[in-house]
Amino acid sequence: MEQRNASTTEKDLLRYKEGLGKFEQSMPKIVDTYNKFTESCFSEGQLSQKQKQLIALGISTYAKDEYCMIYHTKGCLEQGCTQEEIYEALGVSAAIGGGAAMSQGVTLVQACIDEFNNHTH
Repeated sequence: MEQRNASTTEKDLLRYKEGLGKFEQSMPKIVDTYNKFTESCFSEGQLSQKQKQLIALGISTYAKDEYCMIYHTKGCLEQGCTQEEIYEALGVSAAIGGGAAMSQGVTLVQACIDEFNNHTH
């Protein structure tokens, strides 16, 4: 597995943002609509933003979507999730997604937690 560090994770996030920016040049209405939709989905409601980030991390882990795993691990940490809360979400994902979800959680998500925590301190 590729050795990850904060610069690798930040580069992945930047690569996603650059790709979205290029897509937006051709399809501005779609990107604007998508952004408004996701902002609405992640806004505070009956579920907190923290809970929504944990759900998104679990789903992205199940789907094996590495960019979303990085993005939502960061979102979880920004919303004040503890490592134990993140692990519980990963456990639920693994209960549904089996070994594939577990392997993503114990590798990529764990690396991101370590990187984001080290990068902010």
